Parts: sequence; C-alpha cells; structure tokens
Amino acid sequence: MHIYDLEGKVLIVGGGIAGLMTALKLAPEPCVLLSKAPIGEETSSILAQGGVAACVGSDDSVALQVADTLAAGDGLCVAPVVERIVAGGPAAIENLIRLGVPFDRAADGRLKRGLEAAHSRHRIVHAGGDKTGREITLTLAAAVRATPSIAILEGFSARRLSVEDGEVAGLLADGPDGSVFLRTNRIVIATGGISGLFAHGTNPVGSWGQGLALAARVGARLSDMEFVQFHPTALDAPGPQLSLVSEAVRGEGAILVDENGERFMAGVPGAELAPRDVVARGVWQQLRAGHRTFLDARAIKDLAAHFPGVTQHCRAAGIDPVTQPIPIRPAAHYHMGGIKVDLAGRTTVEGLWAVGEAACTGLHGANRLASNSLLEALVCAGFVAESLKAAPQRPVRRGPIEAPLRPSEPQSVRPILSRTAGVLRAGAELRQAAAELYPLAHGNDAALVGLMIVIAALRREESRGAHFRLDFAQKDAIPVSPRDINLTQAFTAAQDLALAQVA
Repeated sequence: MHIYDLEGKVLIVGGGIAGLMTALKLAPEPCVLLSKAPIGEETSSILAQGGVAACVGSDDSVALQVADTLAAGDGLCVAPVVERIVAGGPAAIENLIRLGVPFDRAADGRLKRGLEAAHSRHRIVHAGGDKTGREITLTLAAAVRATPSIAILEGFSARRLSVEDGEVAGLLADGPDGSVFLRTNRIVIATGGISGLFAHGTNPVGSWGQGLALAARVGARLSDMEFVQFHPTALDAPGPQLSLVSEAVRGEGAILVDENGERFMAGVPGAELAPRDVVARGVWQQLRAGHRTFLDARAIKDLAAHFPGVTQHCRAAGIDPVTQPIPIRPAAHYHMGGIKVDLAGRTTVEGLWAVGEAACTGLHGANRLASNSLLEALVCAGFVAESLKAAPQRPVRRGPIEAPLRPSEPQSVRPILSRTAGVLRAGAELRQAAAELYPLAHGNDAALVGLMIVIAALRREESRGAHFRLDFAQKDAIPVSPRDINLTQAFTAAQDLALAQVA
C-alpha cells in the first residue's frame, strides 16, 4: 500500500456535478478530486434530463418556489434550508452561464423555462433540450481540468474512511496499481445516490450508496433513509439501468395510458403532473393489476427536436415515440435521504462534509420537487466550499490504517430491496428484508445501506411522500417518527427483529 500525505488539502470523493462544482468553488485553494471513472462520466449528473429549477422568470419568486418545495416535501422539509437554497438559484444559473453552459433560449434571448410536476410556474431551465445534466457536467469537467489548483485522481474507488479520536484522518482507496491511503483531515463525500440497489433504476448501476456506507462505518448519522423517489416514467426495457423519460415530456402534454389507450391518471388531482410519488403509485397499481403502461407523447409538436435524448433512447429500444406510445414503468431515481448535514455540508463526524444526492440537507423532505436536485448540488457546493475554507487548519492525526472490507456487490441486495422497499411497502416484507440483509451488512457496504433503508422504513409507521406503507396507509397528523439513524441503531434494530423471529 502506498501512503500519500495530502498535507491538509481537501479531498473530494465523486466526479459528478456536486463534486466538480465544490472543487471549482474552492479554487484557488488546492484540492484533490477522486473519481472511479473519468470525471463527469458514469455519474447520475450526466444523465439528468429535467434541468435546474430556478426562479428566474418575471412571474416567479423565491417565495413561490419555496411554497412548491414545501408542499412536495409533505411536511418534512426544513424551511430555512429551503429558503437559502432556493434563493441561491438565480446566481447559480448566472455562474453556469459564465462558465459556458449553453442554456436554451427563446427568440428574444431570454432563458426558456419549462414546467414540471408540482411546480406552480414555468421555472425549469434546460440546456440541449433534455440533455441538461450532460451539458452542465461536461462544462464543469472541462473547467476543472483547466483549473491548476485541482489535482484529479481518476480510476480510484473509495473503500474506507479513517478516523482518529473522532476526527477524519484519511481515505483508503483502490487504484490502478493497488491500494493507496490518502492522508488528510478534510474530506467531502459527493458520491451520488442509491438507485443501483434496486432491480430497476435510472442512474448508473454503480451508484448504490458507497459514500453513505463510508460515512456510516465511521459513525456518521444518516437521515430520511426511507424516502426513495421512484420516477414513474422510465423506459421499460431489459436491464437494471433504465433510460429516463423526462417529466418534462408530461409537462409538454404527454399522457399516461394502458394497453387499451385508456388514460388512467385523468381523475387524479394534477393528473400526469401530480407529485411523482402519486404518479408512480398510479403506474405501479396498473402493473400489479396486469396492465401494461405507456406514455403517449404523440401529440407533442416537434417531439424529436424538443427531446432528442428521449427520442434516441426510445429508437434504440425499437420504439418511435413520434408514432408510438412509449412503454414505461417506475424505477428508483432519487434518494431524498443521505448523510445528515447542516447547511454548510458538515456531517456529524469532524472533518467530513457531504454534498449533492449523498447528503441530506432537509431541502427535499419526504418527496423531492422536480429539478430541485441539480439546484441543491450547485448551490450547496458553494456553501460547502465556504465552510471548508473557513475550517481551522490542524495537523492530521496519525494512527493505524484499517484493512478495507472486501469489495461490495449490490447484486445480492437488489432482489431484496426491490421486493420489499419499492413503490409500495408493508411491515411483514420489510421485517423479512431486515432478516436477510443483517448477516450480509457486516461485510457488504451495499447490504449495509439497504439495511438502513429498510430499518428506517419500518420505523416510519405512516405513509408520507415517497414512503407508502400498505399496513399504515394514513399520514400522521404530525410526522413524529425518528428521522436519523446510525450504524449501531440499524444493527441493533435488525438483531432485535432476528431474535423476535426466533422466539
């Protein structure tokens, strides 16, 4: 093993939008950016179609976007956090424009603004139609490569954090030539989400919560782990990673129909543009009843021009969305939960920050408002960078370097979570999942993250936002269930369930 002393430089783990923007915001302070793949590739960010929600229109305001976010979050958003992040949206867009992101514009030169579910205004800013994530990611990656203060380590997988006397001391990673230990006491987790834990997801299969496991193993608290958003309209095709059919397609007038052409969401408030959890349950219930489900976008004028990515994915699967309804199904898409952080991105472990989907700021609550995720990553990257710059410089604590766990694999976890912790959940199935995951979780990081999701879902004995319990279908008047969980609590709860089953 090679040991490298970063001399207190910030180490950022993750090459998506959150990690890239944090590195740029830190400049000219030197930092190291570590990524499994070439920066910007194989991330959820580059797949994002919907855009950035930002109140940049003359008919819009921070107050209106805050109200929409709080309504979607179903009582669990942290209001001051929502206000701060939403208020940062217009400046974040201006910063991206300065960096060269080619946002779509109307004939008069103003930014085009799209509409998505649960938004009261057209406020979704796009680049390249439905390729917003790609345009932003590639622009930021190019800027990072051109910034002298940012050292890039590509092809390195984070394996284990080191903590001495309660403070971060470094990171063990696997690289092209074996294991390395990067010694530093300032680390940022920006590793994305957890959809790779499910049989069907819209993000890379390698996104299964590695950063959450890293943090949990050293005692960090995680929050809102039960809230997994399932996108209702993923292209129904073979394989675990499904192509997303953007919500913006429904925003332009596409409708949901069954195999007979019957529109099954018409009687629901908001119809196809109801909150995502409502639409996902509507689609799932049709599938459970034996129907097939389709998104009919044939009435959209110039569909291929407005949604080139969707059109490309459909045609690759043998479907022409201009002339045919698109077969769809719900798929794991976004995790509202994650590593518990304050607005500065600080976790409950000294020297450890988190940003982007890996973090739980309190913005999303029980259900993310569409396109608030890129907003959060962009705005909070600035908050994290400010916090890192202000953190006092201390000598890095030195101690023994623990051996890594064996490489984790999510394959054994996917069927368990998909069967028990998907769109619809019930206590008996969740308890069975905990019993199956508990023996795996001690040595398998993917199983550990799955176990924490399941235990959090069991503890929330109500239905709220993206979490729907068939055995507790009503919503509590006040959301009093515990929201935070750590490694010890998850293992203790799972052990108690195992003992109860034996008794």
